[in-house]
Amino acid sequence: MGESKRRKQSLGDRYGQDQRIVEWLPLTKKQAEDFYKWTTKGAWIGIGVMAGLWVTVRFIGPTFGWWTVQ
Repeated sequence: MGESKRRKQSLGDRYGQDQRIVEWLPLTKKQAEDFYKWTTKGAWIGIGVMAGLWVTVRFIGPTFGWWTVQ
């Protein structure tokens, strides 16, 4: 309990607020984590779309006679 009081006293008005990554950059750690989650999810979606496109071009299209692979 003493550590909590010291931390509250040293931080003052900033106590309980999200911590910034860098003081001069208005970006909190929570925002950075959310951005990381979104970009990771987007990358996996992109990989899936690319794999689906490859399967379509390589196997599905030639099977239905839409084009030939040479």
